[in-house]
Amino acid sequence: MKSLILLRGLPGSGKSSFAKLISEEGNYPVHSVDDYFTDSSGNYHFNFRENHLAYKACETNTRKSLEAGFKKVIVENTFTMEWELEPFLKLGKELEYTIFVMTMENRHGGKNIHDISEEQLHKMAQKYKVKLL
Repeated sequence: MKSLILLRGLPGSGKSSFAKLISEEGNYPVHSVDDYFTDSSGNYHFNFRENHLAYKACETNTRKSLEAGFKKVIVENTFTMEWELEPFLKLGKELEYTIFVMTMENRHGGKNIHDISEEQLHKMAQKYKVKLL
């Protein structure tokens, strides 16, 4: 079975850490919008004006991994709103992957590495919708 695993959650919830874990030491590709804003030295430089480009790059990279036939492809983003998930859900269906959407909860007291304020985190949480049925 080929699986597309979409990890979603607020910054600091552990998406990146869990993605690394289930990638089995990098044997399976992990994609993120954050990749676009991370330079070759690992420094993160967010630019809101380019966020749409980052989403497109993540989608393109995910498509390449799915088309390459990896048994497991992981995408980790906040995905707070349904429209953010839609392109990845469509890709998975189009390329006949079983899709798993996992919501990460910050029960471990993780800190977000992007210096997002508590106020902004609360705003993100208010927009967050979970589809149970």
